Amino acid sequence: MELLEKILSKDNLNKAYKQVYKNKGASGIDGVTTEEIFSYIKEHKEEIFTLIRNRKYKPLPVRRVYIPKEDGKMRKLGIPCVIDRVIQQAIVEVLTPIYEEQFSNNSYGFRLGRSCEQAVIKALECFNDGYDWIVDIDLQSFFDEVNQDKLMAIIHRTIKDNDVISLIRKFLQSGVMEDGVVQKTHKGTPQGGNLSPLLSNIMLNELDKELEARGLNFVRYADDCLIMVKSEKAANRVMESVSTFITKKLGLRINVEKSKVARPKDIKYLGFGFYKKINQNIWRPKPHIKSVKKLIYKLNQILLRKRGISLNQRLEELKYLIYGWVNYFRIADMKVLLDKLDARIRRKIRVVIWKQWKKIKKRYTSLRKLGIDHYNAFMTANCRRGLYFIGNTWVLKEAISKERLNKRGLVNLLDHYLKVHIITN
Repeated sequence: MELLEKILSKDNLNKAYKQVYKNKGASGIDGVTTEEIFSYIKEHKEEIFTLIRNRKYKPLPVRRVYIPKEDGKMRKLGIPCVIDRVIQQAIVEVLTPIYEEQFSNNSYGFRLGRSCEQAVIKALECFNDGYDWIVDIDLQSFFDEVNQDKLMAIIHRTIKDNDVISLIRKFLQSGVMEDGVVQKTHKGTPQGGNLSPLLSNIMLNELDKELEARGLNFVRYADDCLIMVKSEKAANRVMESVSTFITKKLGLRINVEKSKVARPKDIKYLGFGFYKKINQNIWRPKPHIKSVKKLIYKLNQILLRKRGISLNQRLEELKYLIYGWVNYFRIADMKVLLDKLDARIRRKIRVVIWKQWKKIKKRYTSLRKLGIDHYNAFMTANCRRGLYFIGNTWVLKEAISKERLNKRGLVNLLDHYLKVHIITN
């Protein structure tokens, strides 16, 4: 069976549809939702198939959206319409097994059964084997800068079905709609499409093969790549030669400001930082300070006193945030950090409850019901100090204790961490 026919087969399209439906996501410029796409495909299937087979199918331009980055800049995303996402996913389903045989074991991004956690563990192994001089090369707006001609030439080495080649190029050149204006796309692969992750790995597999040919230790997750060597001199030499390869052979740009030669303690990789455990003389992972600040910001947003939501809703939002964050950083050392953050969360929750009680009488009666004696309940209820001060008094800590908050549904960062923590050394 020709490759295109495999892509358009009933079983493959069903698999692609289920994946797109599972992922949900926003509509493209046509406004069709994932809930509506089944009936749309059923009605237009033969027309779409005929257009694809005759190389006349024209994907709609992607819808441009922006999301904020940590440095204050905006990341461009391109949202294809849902039918184009289904077709892209159908291509991915067929091409992925072909390219998986070519991809490097040191590549972890957008691959089934591989994760950020595995990439960090691999980097740690290299650090602790003595390869603790890091060449941290940052690619400038990778998804926006991909040379489409170079990418298609690389794909053509493996994929000999010209109908499939033509279809992929049509998706790359489908254009972008922003503020009602369509712009042509002669370079890049829009971040947000189902096909983009596979195409990025195909492109950057050229870098992987070059690094393997040189016998270098490296780890790559999408366009985040670390190369690890044993000396500063070797690191500077690798930085220069690999940068030249990336710019001249792959046609990509290096972000000079962010690329550097550094030790593990000076880098941020996939949200992780690293520190030297002196008593054991080994490198260990921790959440990077920027990741911690980002978590604190999200916690503060949930626990804002002025939000007019119930305590139960706050606790539910906290649960999802805590589960997700701790599960991601479960290999990191962070017991002390999480204990401090838990105390901070409990203090803010006590402040929220204290403010909800509002009146002196309500505060007094609530404290009495929670076991506080008359004198301390009366003095605390009538206290004119600030909310944050009162939230840290022994009276409120005893009345609204950790145990009571846990029974109410509060999930503790440290408790969850101790359940899921994985020791990596």
